[in-house]
Amino acid sequence: MVRDTGDETVPTRRDYLKYGSGVVVGGLLAGCTESAESEGTPTGATETTSAATSTTTEPVQTEDGSYTVSMEPVGDVTFESVPETWVAYDGGYADMGVALGKADAMTGIGGAGRYYTGVYDELPGVSVDRSTLEANDLGNADMSKEIFYELDNDVHLMDPQMLVNWFDWSEGDIEEIATNVGPFVGNLIFRREDVWHDYRYYTLYEAFETVAEVLQERARYEAFEELHDEFIADIQTKLPPADERPNVLLVYEGSDEPEEFSPYRLNDQGTSKKQWRDLGVSDALAGTGIHGISTTDRGRIDYETMLEIDPDVVMLRAHERKSATEFRDTVLAFMQDHPVGSELTAVQNGRVYRGGYLFQGPIHNLFLTERAAKQLYPDVFGEVTSDEQLFDRQRVADVVAGEFSD
Repeated sequence: MVRDTGDETVPTRRDYLKYGSGVVVGGLLAGCTESAESEGTPTGATETTSAATSTTTEPVQTEDGSYTVSMEPVGDVTFESVPETWVAYDGGYADMGVALGKADAMTGIGGAGRYYTGVYDELPGVSVDRSTLEANDLGNADMSKEIFYELDNDVHLMDPQMLVNWFDWSEGDIEEIATNVGPFVGNLIFRREDVWHDYRYYTLYEAFETVAEVLQERARYEAFEELHDEFIADIQTKLPPADERPNVLLVYEGSDEPEEFSPYRLNDQGTSKKQWRDLGVSDALAGTGIHGISTTDRGRIDYETMLEIDPDVVMLRAHERKSATEFRDTVLAFMQDHPVGSELTAVQNGRVYRGGYLFQGPIHNLFLTERAAKQLYPDVFGEVTSDEQLFDRQRVADVVAGEFSD
């Protein structure tokens, strides 16, 4: 990228990482060039990741070794060399970088507390430096421009429109950091209910593929894609018939003694609900008129409303630091003693579970799908408190380490 000083145009210290021509324009940054993608994969269907159906743009390679990657809302971003340092806002994009073998190059995170790294303990040789992430927590620094300058990353794996709509950045702020520090590549994909997100969405593996192109780790991406597709296909062959599958109410509340809940909609196609779609469950809120949580909708529901719906299964988010047993001994125990909550069928049957991460990447997704399969179909896959493993940990670790056949 170049900086215009008036008399002459001189390279910035980031001249090896630059936007493609005509990209940093207000309308493009605002995401007004493309209407929102259709809802896509219907509930209960598989998120296909094969190259034949992918809509992710292949990078454009030039003779000098530079390459261009494209992702809405920014558009084309040209790299003169592979980024050596990177930062993500959320744990989903952080997990993508780890999956691609680039954990050591991650300098920080948008919220360390919501980036769940414990799953890496089950993968030999895979780890992240949590002390660095907690020391360089962009969220604790209020997502200030100062910390972006301080961390000095070659690329920022985050949706710049998230910064505009959640943290009061201006488009001028976005352009300033992209010019003086490093470009943005990212799309907010964990949910699809924010009105401001009026540009294309991506599936988990479409976004993962784009990050792989940014970091030039195509082989690792394809190995993960193959592993994922085999894992999901194997699970789906064992699912009971559709009319024997439970409906699920997904809600959020961090208290051990919850009284009200923020609802989520499973059918909004966000990546944070991918495991439920792959496991073929239906949304208990379908047809109720209740919307999912978003930037503009912070509605809550109580036990009386939940009792009117009376879901088969309740999935409760914000308890990921607890084990399955700890969750049952605290949250479920409280609900079982609640005068109204105890009337819920899911509570009476003990079918209230931890609801998974808000942000999930490809490694997270394997673990969360395994957990959800046990939660929903214990007769098929084993109890959620069991040590039953549904995918090969060593194979995942080998892909991260780059030890696989191309």
